[in-house]
Amino acid sequence: MNAITKVKAASATRRGLIIGASVVGGALVVGCSPKSMAGLMSMGSGDLDIGAFGPFIKIDPDGSVTVMNKHQEMGQGNHAGLAALVAEELDADWDKVKVVPSAANAKLYANTLFGVQGTGGSTAMANSWLQYRRAGAAARAMFVQAAGARWNVPVSDITVQNGVLAHGPSGRFASFGDLIAEAAKVTPPQSPRLKRHADFSLIGTRRVARKDTPAKSTGTARYTQDVHLPDMLTAVVAHPPRFGGKPASFDDSATRQVPGVVDVVKIPTGVAVIAQSTYAARMGRDALKVTWNDDKAEKRSSDVMLADYHRIAAGQGDVKAQVFETKGDATGAFDGPLFNAAYDFPYLAHATMEPMNCVAQVDGNRVKLTFASQIQTLDQINTAMVVGTLPGAVEIETLPAGGSFGRRGNNHSDYVVEAVHIAKHVGGGRPVKLVWTREDDMTGGLYRPLTHHLVSIRTNADGYPAAWRHRVVTQSISKGSLTGGGFDETTVEGVKGSVYLAATPVVDAQVYEPEFPVTVLWWRSVGATHTAFAMEHTIDQLARKAGKDPADYRRALYTRAGRSADRHRAVLDLACEKAGWGQPLPSGTARGVAVHESFGSVVAQVAEVTMKGNEPRVGRVVCAIDCGTAIAPDLIAAQMEGGVCYGLSAALFGKITLKDGVVEQTNFDAYRVLRMNEAPTVETYILASTNPPTGAGEPGTPVIAAAVANALLALNGTPTSSLPFVKG
Repeated sequence: MNAITKVKAASATRRGLIIGASVVGGALVVGCSPKSMAGLMSMGSGDLDIGAFGPFIKIDPDGSVTVMNKHQEMGQGNHAGLAALVAEELDADWDKVKVVPSAANAKLYANTLFGVQGTGGSTAMANSWLQYRRAGAAARAMFVQAAGARWNVPVSDITVQNGVLAHGPSGRFASFGDLIAEAAKVTPPQSPRLKRHADFSLIGTRRVARKDTPAKSTGTARYTQDVHLPDMLTAVVAHPPRFGGKPASFDDSATRQVPGVVDVVKIPTGVAVIAQSTYAARMGRDALKVTWNDDKAEKRSSDVMLADYHRIAAGQGDVKAQVFETKGDATGAFDGPLFNAAYDFPYLAHATMEPMNCVAQVDGNRVKLTFASQIQTLDQINTAMVVGTLPGAVEIETLPAGGSFGRRGNNHSDYVVEAVHIAKHVGGGRPVKLVWTREDDMTGGLYRPLTHHLVSIRTNADGYPAAWRHRVVTQSISKGSLTGGGFDETTVEGVKGSVYLAATPVVDAQVYEPEFPVTVLWWRSVGATHTAFAMEHTIDQLARKAGKDPADYRRALYTRAGRSADRHRAVLDLACEKAGWGQPLPSGTARGVAVHESFGSVVAQVAEVTMKGNEPRVGRVVCAIDCGTAIAPDLIAAQMEGGVCYGLSAALFGKITLKDGVVEQTNFDAYRVLRMNEAPTVETYILASTNPPTGAGEPGTPVIAAAVANALLALNGTPTSSLPFVKG
């Protein structure tokens, strides 16, 4: 996910983070101003035991180091990267470093780029780069000073390695555990000295590996569905079949006859069935009879919606166009022959392996939530508004998530709020686990938006763009929530600011954001999921039209764009070199290349594609990435592999469609995903860099679809105008 507005304080001070969180919160909560929310957010941290070494580090007498992970671990491995930042500067023994989730507290654990505590936008390493290193360096300085005082020697003579402090001239040494009491009395330095890149011994090495593999391999890792508390109830919710529908009335007489059903209650989003077990709750819901009010519901089918999008892009209809990039004089710039292309992208579900779930306990004005919280601050605020309490009275135990791809972090905390409504009804602090079935999750919305691109380009005598007109039609993800006005930047990221537009003298780019009830959300790589395809497939078609090699055509455009495209050229050259670009391939196989920047990182991919029947088969993908300092190279490679497969799965098969407003795909039988035997071999090459780290979780996802489309263009000369590649 990307699209939490990046509320930047002047500096990452604690007070600045509090104010940032308050402002964002105030914009989210109806009837609660930023001023009053600032007061609410000041509550709830007084009883936290931070410890002598700050909120990020705990050191035990045995010398083990525990790092507090302020982010959600959803499979991306951020826990290992954060631990490495601390361990590097602390000079800790990596084998004695462990990671645990932090408390939900925006004053201590805010994402410094967002101003709230939350995970997304591939920012976990980027926003923690200095914060966690400084924490480790400060703790190290405290131990060194304590050792110097104990041994009465200059601190400059003390070395630290693998959690052991040593004084070479005297031969004395002590572990972190030996010096805890003395080090805890030392005032931590405000500006600890950080290591130079050349001195790193852990960061950037293959030693930085995941620390949760044993627990996941043995099944001892604890997810929300594994939570079983004394006297716990389970709930499922009957949701309206159409977006925008509401429950009008219901007959629960048959439901209450199902053994194990405890209660049935209407909540704002549907009708909840509360039972002693998941099975009883589901059987009770099956017996429930609900009459739905669809007066304000979406009743169109997908083909009708897409036809409406096409009319909007052509300037027809009442949706207002918003300019997002303009350059040069468009008067007469589009006269004469034009290259025209149009692209359609369907709704996509996140399809996480673990559907949405949450355990909630409400006891008066105190709330305990146990689940995989992705944006803890928003979940606290939205919960507090339901219960009528302060966000600081909402305790969250953050568990790992079985995938998210953006789904678990949304402005309204949709499934969390449902759990809280039900637990509030039950009362007395009794735990209630809300469970969404796969069908609930697949049909529940918050999709990657349906999107249409319309492109018209006039080329110069050399075949390069002289004038570029671009129209985007898509729903806004953040309108009415975090952005607080203006158009949604995520709808055009990847077009706006593109190096290709920088290389074009005249640009006329506009976006249309129609509003209707289907709910949408950021989906892994957000706007880049469609903009990367529209831009990169267009470029390949222009190269073909000009009779030029697609890689060389890009290089020429990068030269025209200037220094802003240097990183694009570097990853393109690396990917082409490693892929053997231009070298012969077996008959029936072609290569396609695509390059895209997202989340601060630039990724190039070369895909080798053949046709198997009517379906493309991708055998090999060569990926090159510039993501700044590579903290954990193996984990970055894993993210590229996962991103390629996730993006390829959607490009080949992914599609959510509506029939008269009702979602047609309810499970994996109809929402096909990539199988292991269909997954390509992925080779990842990371450009060396000493720049601060940028995103790694999402940038690999949006590039693959365009690379495959460009390979198919080379293979059969036919451009791709809509996804998925496999129809029907």
